[in-house]
Amino acid sequence: MRAGTRSRTVGVYAIAVAFLAAALLVGAMAGAAAVNPLATAAALLDRLPLVRLQSELSPLQNAVLFQIRLPRVVLGAVVGGALSLAGAGYQGVFRNPLVDSSLLGASAGAGLGATAAIVCLGGSVPAAVPVAAFIGSLAGVTVAYLAGVAGGPGTSTLLLAGLAVSMFLTAVQTYVLQRSSQDIQQVYSWLLGSLSAATWHQTREILPYTAIAVVVVLLHGRHLDVLSVGDEESRSLGMHPGRIRLAVVAACALAAASAVAVSGLIGFVGIIVPHAVRRLAGASYRLVLPLSLLFGAGFLVLADALARTVVAPAELPIGVVTALIGSPAFIWILRSTRSVRT
Repeated sequence: MRAGTRSRTVGVYAIAVAFLAAALLVGAMAGAAAVNPLATAAALLDRLPLVRLQSELSPLQNAVLFQIRLPRVVLGAVVGGALSLAGAGYQGVFRNPLVDSSLLGASAGAGLGATAAIVCLGGSVPAAVPVAAFIGSLAGVTVAYLAGVAGGPGTSTLLLAGLAVSMFLTAVQTYVLQRSSQDIQQVYSWLLGSLSAATWHQTREILPYTAIAVVVVLLHGRHLDVLSVGDEESRSLGMHPGRIRLAVVAACALAAASAVAVSGLIGFVGIIVPHAVRRLAGASYRLVLPLSLLFGAGFLVLADALARTVVAPAELPIGVVTALIGSPAFIWILRSTRSVRT
């Protein structure tokens, strides 16, 4: 039995890695400028240590691949992995497969922060928008968590506090927009999500924060499995449910804040990817968390490839694509929630 379980686990990880690799290749090839798939793969492999392959890409195609497409693909993978991992972590904390970062003030805080930066600075300092979104996201989660703790123990109180804070921050954002209607288009463009301005610099900026969040969440996979059976059982095993929730919520907030700071608000990734992973690999968070990271990265890269090709030469906001995919999936999750055990 153990050997069979181990084989299945290895197989699922192999599927996840293959899915991510295929998504990265599709993302690198997708775009207005056509490139040969084999030549693209050779050019990418040639950048690996100890690998030497000759590519047939022209200098212009090389520039398009490594200066435009690859930064976008890599940033999409980081953002998708972070959002999926954050969603899976929140679902483990709240023992609910329908929870993601948007329900705990992260998205609303980021939206308010970005809106305030755009309205106050008028777009004159583009770098201020991701910084404001990052700070706003962390602030939203912090306020929601403190309000939930003050309201009493239990995950329900924390979740209700998150909903209340999200509604309040969204109302403030709407008020700010009404006071500055000339910035509505720029704000909504950010709120719908996009990776069109991706650069290597953005990836390097968020990578340290994302890496810290990933490590912390993955290290708590076993603890989330124990929390799923109840707080009393966790305490009987010497664990501290409050501390575990605080650590996971903080790490998930950091991951979500890093993602939305550079991509805007992208919905449904943190719900549908972890749910699909549970269907594939089971309910143990020791598997759900790392697999959500891999599948989420690949999913968002493919969604972004679709966003920039389906109406080419124009481009859809990636948030629209994930919503079109995620809405039917969310309805299906609602119908099957009774059979899901997180």
